Amino acid sequence: MISTGLFEAKANILESQQHDDPSGRFFMRVVFALQDHDETYEWLHARIEALASQFNMTWSLHNRSKRRRVMLMVSKMDHCLVDLLYRWRIGELPIDPVAIVANYPKEEYAHIDMKDIPFYYLPISKDTKKEQEQQLWDIIKETRSELVVLARYMQILSSDMVKKLPGQCINIHHSFLPGFKGAKAYHQAFTRGVKLIGATAHYVTEDLDEGPIIEQDVERVSHRDVPDDLVRKGRDIERRVLAKAVRYHVENRVILNGSKTVIFAD
Repeated sequence: MISTGLFEAKANILESQQHDDPSGRFFMRVVFALQDHDETYEWLHARIEALASQFNMTWSLHNRSKRRRVMLMVSKMDHCLVDLLYRWRIGELPIDPVAIVANYPKEEYAHIDMKDIPFYYLPISKDTKKEQEQQLWDIIKETRSELVVLARYMQILSSDMVKKLPGQCINIHHSFLPGFKGAKAYHQAFTRGVKLIGATAHYVTEDLDEGPIIEQDVERVSHRDVPDDLVRKGRDIERRVLAKAVRYHVENRVILNGSKTVIFAD
């Protein structure tokens, strides 16, 4: 029926992916091009809306030429921030960075080419967490951020803040979840003598490090590796995992399915 509607709109289908989930839900992602965009878009939107109402479908329609407005948040370790900015600068990552927020002063990042992206220094302590998060929320609204990326932002967002960002906040965790949650995950892994380390990009929820997983990767280590080696190797994994998760999100390749995700990878 969706294909019929696209045919009637004289759309050219570029990609089509489906997933029939054991839960009984059916997932679909279709990428298409319209010959007469302005004239046909409204008609197609109404056509799909009618189908969705008839069959109780959850759906969305996105213009690929419109880039998502993204806020990047960082703490001391800046490798993920640098990588995302590089991928954005060379055109690999289709985002529009509208703000960089850090809990360290801008001088800490003087070596990074941030172009003209506004930088916000929001220091935080136990006593100022509520006020800091109110400032953060004000910036999110002012910049009209559509996605918040915790690029090794080593602060835990409050439940109130997380509730305001459902499916709109991605975190990179330096562990192959669900193992080794919280801080110093590589040191935990070293203590346990693991042979594989990894990183996990997931949506942030009220349950720490337990949000729906978007992307993961691993790398082999050995008994010769000390915690510093694990941290060094982990940085590479974190960068590529987070970049891939952000790209999947902004390209609308991720569909939430309860506590899990359906990823229509390219």
